[in-house]
Amino acid sequence: MFRELMRKNKKISTEECIHILKTIKRGVLSVIGDDEYPYGMPMNHWYDEEDGNIYFHCGKSGHRLDALQKSNKVCFCTYDDGYRNEGEWALNIKSVIVFGRMEVVDDMKRIADITTKLSHKFTSDDEYIKTEIEQSACNTLLLVLTPEHICGKLVQES
Repeated sequence: MFRELMRKNKKISTEECIHILKTIKRGVLSVIGDDEYPYGMPMNHWYDEEDGNIYFHCGKSGHRLDALQKSNKVCFCTYDDGYRNEGEWALNIKSVIVFGRMEVVDDMKRIADITTKLSHKFTSDDEYIKTEIEQSACNTLLLVLTPEHICGKLVQES
C-alpha cells in the first residue's frame, strides 16, 4: 500500500526514525484540505514510546479539524538539523515521514498529561507548564496520529 524508498541505500532504520520523532520539536502535519488540496501546517509533536503514537495539540475549530472530519488520513514529516562532513559544503539531513490516521481526543485528563510531556520538549519550568495547562486546556484538543507506515532517509544536499 505504501511505496518503498527508491534509493534504498539512503534508508535509515526504524530506531533512527523513532529517535528523530522523539527529539525533534516540530514538523509539518498535512491533511486533505478544502477542495482536496493538501493543507500542511507546522506543529509541535510528542512521540509516545509506550503506544507508538504521535500526539499534537490544537484549538477546537479551524481548517485542520474541518479536514479531519472529512478524512482522517494524514501525513507528518519532520527532519533533524543535519550535519556537514569536514571539508564539504553539503548538508546531510535525516528526515522521517509518517502516514497514518488521526483521531481527536477530548478527555481533559489525557490532554493535560500529553501536553505536559510535550511541553517538556521546550522547557523544564514545571510551574509555567502547569499554569499554561490550567489556563488553556479547556480550549485545547489532543490529536493522536496512529502510524500505518513510517520511513526515513538520509539525504545529502548536492
